[in-house]
Amino acid sequence: MKSSVEPLEGNKVKVYVEVEEAEFDKDIDQAFKTIAREVKLPGFRNGKAPRRILEARIGIGPAREQALRDAIPNYLGKAVREHDVDLVATPDVAITGGEEEGDVEFEAECEVRPVVQVPGYAGLRIELDSPVPDDDEIEAAKAEELKQFGSLEPVDRPAAPGDFLTIDLTTSRDGEEVMGLNTEDWSYELGQGWVTDDFDEHLTGAAAGDELTFTATPKGTDEPADFTVKVTAVQALVLPEITDEWLSENTAEHETVAAWEQAIVDRLSERHLGTVRNQVMPKLTEALVALVDEEPPESMVQTEMRNQLQQLFRQLQMQGIDPEAWLSATGQGVEQMLEGTRPQAEQAVKADLALRAVALAEGIEATDADLEMQYAQQAMQYGQKAKDIRRVYEQNDAVPDLIAQIRKSKAMDWLLHHVEMVDHAGNQLDTDLIIGHTHDDHDDHDHDHDHDHDAEGHGAADHENESE
Repeated sequence: MKSSVEPLEGNKVKVYVEVEEAEFDKDIDQAFKTIAREVKLPGFRNGKAPRRILEARIGIGPAREQALRDAIPNYLGKAVREHDVDLVATPDVAITGGEEEGDVEFEAECEVRPVVQVPGYAGLRIELDSPVPDDDEIEAAKAEELKQFGSLEPVDRPAAPGDFLTIDLTTSRDGEEVMGLNTEDWSYELGQGWVTDDFDEHLTGAAAGDELTFTATPKGTDEPADFTVKVTAVQALVLPEITDEWLSENTAEHETVAAWEQAIVDRLSERHLGTVRNQVMPKLTEALVALVDEEPPESMVQTEMRNQLQQLFRQLQMQGIDPEAWLSATGQGVEQMLEGTRPQAEQAVKADLALRAVALAEGIEATDADLEMQYAQQAMQYGQKAKDIRRVYEQNDAVPDLIAQIRKSKAMDWLLHHVEMVDHAGNQLDTDLIIGHTHDDHDDHDHDHDHDHDAEGHGAADHENESE
């Protein structure tokens, strides 16, 4: 087989393939074997009729036609691999010679993944929440923790948010009591926003002995109701004075005020850090995608749209929900649902192109060790042997896809080490803290971090599932 590639305008190439008649005759022979299983001849078991008998009976034409259908995709696949043609859509194939006899020649117009430019990728800046809790948040957390030790004391002033009101509540609609909204001696913390959207507004400023009447719509309903609220007491929650002695007597974890306060700060900081880490990948991907001016190829977008819809349907099925029933209940058709995935699909395609561009610009490659590590990780995940995982990739010609995923993961890792991270006030954040370094940065691509490199939501293991 001989093959060559000619670049065309846009992200397209034309692949030319020529197969000598002697080589193609093997495909014709295989086609006769296929036909033999479908043709019954007296004296021969099904599929056992020799080629010369079949050829004498039906001629070579049907077998050659069958061979062309079966073999051309294989020859095209070999040519694509030989010339590293990165297909993103089904090629348009035209047979140019050998349909009746002689050498087989065909050409295929192929849409390929474009190479985009991402100027400024090395100077990306992303804005994140601060991982450090502010003073107000710390004080609020301290007060919340002390509530369990607080005491209620009457106050001689109008009720304010945070006070506890003892109330008798009567609610009716058209003269009938509203279920669940009639009670006595209810201790209600003003500011909770319960009962109605404006319930707290009516009670703010009330004093013991007041009786309030108003009309409002109870939460969870659409019909207004008539409310009567008798305030029998207004109390403030008084928190204990925190001392080392008090903490030692009332808590088992802390013996000093400093230790107690530090524990609260640490807990809030850990929560903040988790939130910030969840922001990094979406923010970084968004910033990277913004550098891509080229429109993504429609074929790639359509493929990603279908992948996202299939993923949604798989998630529904895992939850025991029939996708068709779900579509019916939401009043959407498949096409409408598919089109709804377009914005996310376009972003995913741009992210794919941008990460490949970064990998190319930085000379990032997938090593044999990287591949072996992926095989080993997936073997552990699926309870198989690494060599079997490798065989699946090789048999399904999915190794190039795995290599691309590894390179993109490394490119994202490179970006994580070079992006500037700031909070909303513009203060620079500790990148090492956020990405979770476990050792000093030596500017390589093999760091251990507490983050997910995959900007597209696809892990390398997904390629095995797709290939199967």
